Amino acid sequence: MADTATDNAAKMGIPLCVDLDGTLIRSDLLVESALALIAQHPLSIFSMLVWLLRGKAYLKQEIARRVQLDPSTLPYNHELISWLAEQRAYRKIVLCTASDVSLAQPVANHAAVFDEVIASDGEINLSGSNKAKALIARYGDKAFDYIGNAPVDMAVWKHSHAALVVERGQTLSKAAARVSTVEKRFEVRSGGIKAWAKALRVHQWIKNVLVFLPLLASHRVLELDALAPSLLAFFCFGLCASSVYLTNDLLDLPSDRLHHRKRHRPFAAGTLPLIAGPIAAAFLLVAGFGLACFVSRQFVAVLFGYYLLTSAYSIRLKRIMMLDVVVLSLLYTTRIVAGTAAMHTKPSFWLLAFSMFIFLSLAMVKRFTELLALQKKGKVKASGRGYDVEDIPLIQSLGASSGYMAVLVLALYVDSTASMSLYRHPHYLWLLCPLLLYWISRTWAIAHRGIMHDDPVVFAVMDRTSQILGIIAAVVVAAAI
Repeated sequence: MADTATDNAAKMGIPLCVDLDGTLIRSDLLVESALALIAQHPLSIFSMLVWLLRGKAYLKQEIARRVQLDPSTLPYNHELISWLAEQRAYRKIVLCTASDVSLAQPVANHAAVFDEVIASDGEINLSGSNKAKALIARYGDKAFDYIGNAPVDMAVWKHSHAALVVERGQTLSKAAARVSTVEKRFEVRSGGIKAWAKALRVHQWIKNVLVFLPLLASHRVLELDALAPSLLAFFCFGLCASSVYLTNDLLDLPSDRLHHRKRHRPFAAGTLPLIAGPIAAAFLLVAGFGLACFVSRQFVAVLFGYYLLTSAYSIRLKRIMMLDVVVLSLLYTTRIVAGTAAMHTKPSFWLLAFSMFIFLSLAMVKRFTELLALQKKGKVKASGRGYDVEDIPLIQSLGASSGYMAVLVLALYVDSTASMSLYRHPHYLWLLCPLLLYWISRTWAIAHRGIMHDDPVVFAVMDRTSQILGIIAAVVVAAAI
């Protein structure tokens, strides 16, 4: 696998043919374009099934006719592109891909290292043996070098002068060596468990502790018949939420890649194979609802409502100004409703009212932080959102007001008959009001200074000061019981 052999081939003028999906880019244009179309028109998935009946090439062409991908945002293999730029001084560089030509050509133009593009055209799917036939017809058998990344490329390497392999590990290059001379390998990093944990947002499962709130509020923590279904409900929401996170990332690839932080997410960065996303999302969803059947019918109904609402948020509602933050607060509140459903009890009016206001405030903290970061970068409008930087004062005002409304609800609860029936010393609960006032004010002050780097709900759990306030609040509640 010495570089000298490649240099000799270059001097001979042998054309170098380069695969696109998984090779030039760490993604797949068919999956990218299909997801982009589904994000725009969710029902188009049924049209895709009809197009597929007429062949994969026709499917690719019909999808490509309806979407436009920004080639500048795709996750490129920059090491390969730099090497191709050097090779171009010696020989012709050809992009040879199974992607539709209308999507492949802009990518080739952006990479600026190709002399020619050969791609699927709506009639022939230029993959595997079809790609091999096309290259043999154009250059002759064993008269071209080929760079690929998948087992399907074995059909091309059998007829290539030399094989160049982009891979994780060495399995593919060893297989290619049995049919051709492997002259160069390009190692790509594997996503692994760490990347999957990031994609699944396992750290966000901490939000699902809200299902335990009804358990705590009703003082039934030590009752096994209430604790066991609540624990199961926690994992059901975790699996369902991770499924939604994957779906959201897949449908939001273009805007994520324009975001200073989200562009590092595994699917946006190409760390994980794009096709694995829908498969994992479906598996997690089935697993979540399968476990939910062991909780209760009411819980299944609430979980289904949560899934529909969060899916609608991911596909459309998050792009609508103000409605997005209201939906976010509803999603948090739904977890509390799910907790009551798991325990076979009715939701508390006070708890639901409090959660709506407090989580609306935190949702606005999230939007405020994002817009503040955009303003500092000199940008005007948030990509994929319905806001621009002029909305910052409005969001700050509404968000802080909503937080203080949550304190008002708490104060009214303390003086209600509901608290008197649960607590022997309900007047102690008044101490929670200044604690909450301080926490909300401090949270907004941190956001105002532009140093709120985490999701505000995660911040509430991980922040040291918030933890101390939480311990003090727990002591107050214990004293009131």
